[in-house]
Amino acid sequence: MDAGKAIIDSIDKLRQRRTGPLILELDLTEGLTDGPPADPLTAVLSMRKTRLSDVRAGLRRAAKDSRVKALIVKIGGNPLGLALVQEVRQAVLGFRASGKLTVAFGETFGEFAGGTVPYYLASAFERVYLQPSGDIGLTGVALEQRFVKGALTKLGVDFEMGQRHEYKTAANTFTQDHMTEPHRESMTRIVESVTDQLVAGIAEGRRLDPAKVRELVDRGPFIGPEALEAGLVDGLAYRDEVYDEVKQSAGGEAQLLYVSRYARAAAVRKLPHPTADGIALVHGAGQIRTGRSGRSPLGGGGAMGSDTISAALRAARRDEHVKAVVFRVDSPGGSYVASDTVWREVVLTRKVKPVIVSMGDLAASGGYFVSMAADVIVAQPGTLTGSIGVFGGKPVLAELLEKIGINSELVSEGANAGMFSTSRAFSPEQWARINAWLDRIYDDFVGKVAQGRDLTPERAHELARGRVWTGADAQERGLVDELGGLEDALALARKRAGLSDEAPVRAFPRLNPLERLRGPESSEDRAAALARVRLDAWGPLARLSAELGLPATGPLTLPAWYVIR
Repeated sequence: MDAGKAIIDSIDKLRQRRTGPLILELDLTEGLTDGPPADPLTAVLSMRKTRLSDVRAGLRRAAKDSRVKALIVKIGGNPLGLALVQEVRQAVLGFRASGKLTVAFGETFGEFAGGTVPYYLASAFERVYLQPSGDIGLTGVALEQRFVKGALTKLGVDFEMGQRHEYKTAANTFTQDHMTEPHRESMTRIVESVTDQLVAGIAEGRRLDPAKVRELVDRGPFIGPEALEAGLVDGLAYRDEVYDEVKQSAGGEAQLLYVSRYARAAAVRKLPHPTADGIALVHGAGQIRTGRSGRSPLGGGGAMGSDTISAALRAARRDEHVKAVVFRVDSPGGSYVASDTVWREVVLTRKVKPVIVSMGDLAASGGYFVSMAADVIVAQPGTLTGSIGVFGGKPVLAELLEKIGINSELVSEGANAGMFSTSRAFSPEQWARINAWLDRIYDDFVGKVAQGRDLTPERAHELARGRVWTGADAQERGLVDELGGLEDALALARKRAGLSDEAPVRAFPRLNPLERLRGPESSEDRAAALARVRLDAWGPLARLSAELGLPATGPLTLPAWYVIR
């Protein structure tokens, strides 16, 4: 009897879910993944994370679905980058425009910590609720960098570094004991631009005057009752109270369903024909390096391998059913050579079909290098991009080794065979070769910017010099074409290819299980785009290794502290 009743109840629930009213739910406390997993390890680590693509597709469909009555989102926990937050805001505002209820709930927006960006996301919702014990950490934007030159000098470590040019400040943490004027100028403008975006978004969402929002930022953080009085939240309530209110607004029979499950169920019911003309979506994320994409089993971030991305672009270029390519880039840069390899494949692809770049949180230095040849570059206002420049050199440990009793001797054949040894400084002749190398890379970078962005070399150099720009500032200066998210880039690609608004989007490479098992037959085989687990990566020590000058990434890299959260 009990078993039969359980089966009947399950069937009733399934019927209700298929035909009854729905409240879509999104939990952002575990963060979001921007793209499909690049390798088996990433797939396992991201199993419980919601994908941005599911959020976009789910909310776009739900706006037209009469069964969907409301959206409720829990915000907090793992911080999201500013550009990714703007992607989610854009999707929420699109859903909200349909007239359906949107509710943001947070246990806290910053517990003894800043919460400006999470609150900025919440402000896009019609109603914002805060747990009574929570706070609103609306404190503004800050970028901080530590300079370790003094400590290194005491240890006996010297850094010999060259950079092109004054705004390429990645090495300043080792070579300076304070911010240079160009360094401060660049960071100040980033903070100003981001603050303008946050203030404008919060003011619009909460129907407040921008001057009032700036005043509130200077007064923050706020405890719950203060936030309620200031109009930053609509109520102080616990989760059960918020959910009860939303269910009552949606109707007593409404069922909760995660946005990702809603989106995937809809995708299964509406699978496109395998040979239907569509858009190829290629994801490139992480430090750019030669070889294949992947990550260390020890942890740390993933890598954008030039072999993997190049093979994916070649496969998309040769597929007759792919009518345009969207290249999603989220990278602080890395290897110059690897970046140039990907750049070449973008150029070749653009000759036969449109290529649209969609920038994520970061597309700077090498991340901009791989993007600049596209037909159109789309970035969020809060994307950090540019950083068109290069740096290189090495730490010199001779004095430190002597202090701790280590003697290093070198046997070599060739005047410059030991020039990259950290046991000795560069000779004048070796330093001249380093500077020639830096000049060559910078001139090539700027020349390709001028070519790809239709700028004079002089104007390209003026915008380059290693300076980081927000997407909003980059768009004003011609380094970016349009402001928007991945959805906007896909719409542009469909339009340029002459496809309908419903034309399918396929992640590339598209491999069946057999192709994944057998491996590629050649570098031209689409299976060559498979990522792998990188046993040679530094794992969780990646950032430390880079800061110590170890050759883990490359000369076109943005420092890790350039992240707005």
